[in-house]
Amino acid sequence: MLGFGTVGRGTYEVLRRNQLEIARRAGRGIEVTAIAVRDVDKARASVSPDVRVFPNCEDVVRNPDVDIVLELIGGYEPARALALDAIARGKHVVTANKAMLARHGNELFDAARGKGVMLAFEAAVAGGIPIIKALREGLTANRIEWIAGIINGTSNFILSEMRARGLTFDTALKEAQRLGYAEADPTFDIEGIDAAQKLAILSSIAFGVPINIEAAYTEGITRLAKEDIKYAEQLGYRIKLLAITKRTAAGIELRVHPTLVPLQRLIANVEGAMNAILIKGDAVGTTLYYGPGAGAEPTASAVIADLVDVTRLHTADPENHVPHLAFQASGAGPLPWLSVDDTVTSYYFRMRVADQPGVLADITRNLAEGNISIDALFQREPSEGENQTDIIMLTHDAIERDVNAAIARIEALPTVLAPVIRLRQEELL
Repeated sequence: MLGFGTVGRGTYEVLRRNQLEIARRAGRGIEVTAIAVRDVDKARASVSPDVRVFPNCEDVVRNPDVDIVLELIGGYEPARALALDAIARGKHVVTANKAMLARHGNELFDAARGKGVMLAFEAAVAGGIPIIKALREGLTANRIEWIAGIINGTSNFILSEMRARGLTFDTALKEAQRLGYAEADPTFDIEGIDAAQKLAILSSIAFGVPINIEAAYTEGITRLAKEDIKYAEQLGYRIKLLAITKRTAAGIELRVHPTLVPLQRLIANVEGAMNAILIKGDAVGTTLYYGPGAGAEPTASAVIADLVDVTRLHTADPENHVPHLAFQASGAGPLPWLSVDDTVTSYYFRMRVADQPGVLADITRNLAEGNISIDALFQREPSEGENQTDIIMLTHDAIERDVNAAIARIEALPTVLAPVIRLRQEELL
């Protein structure tokens, strides 16, 4: 085991507590024999005396008695170098490191395939939800059409607090940090980067293409206002930070952004720090996977599931292993990645405008020039003595490029008093 933080300790504890049950499932016992960690004394106090504790990772990776290396240190380096070293030595690798896989997964999977070892990563996406196994094995008969998921619990907690308690984004973020849901530096979570890394992995498994984090359009929740959450509710929608990947006739979409979701969809009602993922397959239809996306023992559950899989297949012919990314290497075909400008979806607009005649006509004319039709509209009644108001619109499907051009024209109108707030909308049918 490389690293002995929250997930490492959780994994060790669950292995110890459920060792008989796990051995019955795996067909043989799974033992932690060596741990690499900076604080050797602290780790030694937490494990049994027969577990060797080393101050550096190389001693564990190069130990001939180790069959499986469990990488839990996170980040890009030295995690990548250590994983490649373990693979080169013929050891299986289990990791929970979505950042490493999103950036270096193609290299790592190629190396593992060349050495005939397994690189397992269930815990890298959605914590305790067995989404990798479901997508890679349970849905193998399906042509996957799209995936849409809440796969960052921090952002979902913040949006839930903004909706339920009417908090501003900044106040909800501070509450998330106080409760331990958000890091001191929450950038990766609130800007959608964490979700994009996980989505890049899911998209590769779904469509049989190389992992391509560079293709992901990423937009976080930092600019969301509580007014937009309130208006969305009035229109019958809830705002969620969704990670979406779709296979279209033109190519593959890969995007993370705040999204209006109809209230009647189950995923719209996922609250707090929980995760949920919808997958649409041509045979099965739409399936939903829900559960905790982080935490010591939920993540340990996924890590140990990988350990059991590796243990079951430890002596099997490598040609009979489940492919790392669901498809055999010879079957992975190139598909174009779509720019967000080429995506088609419907939209929510909030426009701060002067309260005077002709404003709405000017706006609708500019939308019509971009072939953007209106699905629903309402105007907030201005308070007494107020000379400006909000216009809120929902549109039918439109091309993002046309929407951007229309917004630029609308913002140039003298009666439009602030930048247009634009959010995307998904029906998820």
